[in-house]
Amino acid sequence: MSEKLVGYVYLALAMIVVGSTVVASKIIGSGLPAFTATALRFAIAFPCFLILMCVTGTRLPKLGKRDWFLLVLQAGAGSVGYTTLLIAGMHLTSAADASVIIGTLPIVSAAIAIAVLGERPHASLLLAVLLAGAGVLSIAVREDGSGNAGQHSLLGNALIFAAIVCEALFILLNKRLKTAIPPLALSTIMTGLGLALSILPALFEMAWQTPVSNKAIWAVIYYAIVPTVAGFLLWYAGAAKVSGSEAALFTALAPVSAAVLAVVVLGETISASQITGITCVLLAIGGMALLGNGRPVFLKRPKISPQRHGDTETPR
Repeated sequence: MSEKLVGYVYLALAMIVVGSTVVASKIIGSGLPAFTATALRFAIAFPCFLILMCVTGTRLPKLGKRDWFLLVLQAGAGSVGYTTLLIAGMHLTSAADASVIIGTLPIVSAAIAIAVLGERPHASLLLAVLLAGAGVLSIAVREDGSGNAGQHSLLGNALIFAAIVCEALFILLNKRLKTAIPPLALSTIMTGLGLALSILPALFEMAWQTPVSNKAIWAVIYYAIVPTVAGFLLWYAGAAKVSGSEAALFTALAPVSAAVLAVVVLGETISASQITGITCVLLAIGGMALLGNGRPVFLKRPKISPQRHGDTETPR
């Protein structure tokens, strides 16, 4: 097996486990409060990353006050914000709907770069944004045959989209750091700060006073070890063997994985509107990734580019 093919396998597995976080969050949301589950996830993952840093000899670079401030903001948005909003949203909506929304991360990241950094995007990027928007709209406005939203909650979908915005803000804030931080060290910092930021809200939830689902506990353990730690290792092992644009293309597997697992694990039914939404998002992701092989996504040198393999849907 060639080195590039091995990279493809690693990236595919990484994105499959990223997609599985939707199903895990659905199970967690039905049995644990969001901040409690988030704190437990980081409490399990943090020691694992510390061990990996020791084994690999990874060192944390010297950071200034400004970088530490940005890291705290990153942890609040991309670690705590993303996880709690995803769990809260999955308590209300279907995993199939969420699979469409999580696939928009690269496009949302690019849109924030346009809005916040004033980048001038290529027309093809605008088309990708429109396609992704159409995909989300297809699941946001429809109702089921009985005339009610059922498990297709507008509020739940809005919370999932807010989680994606938080993750996109993580990418944007990462580009503001003055000091380059190795990926393993960054993930360790994010889990450590995420744990610190989520403990106090978790205590206010007083989860010990309510029944706790064993399935939810096991889902948190899975989320902490497989998508967070193993997903990180798979993604960077694969990204080291292929180009950034090739790695970006594999992010399309995350929404597909989430949708398939929603059917297989949760027994959900995929509707025509959800298939339409996933298709639009996949076309948008594919278009953006292919741009990396030819013309630039932005007309001037970007300050943020979701096409670089370190900025795409990195498991954390």
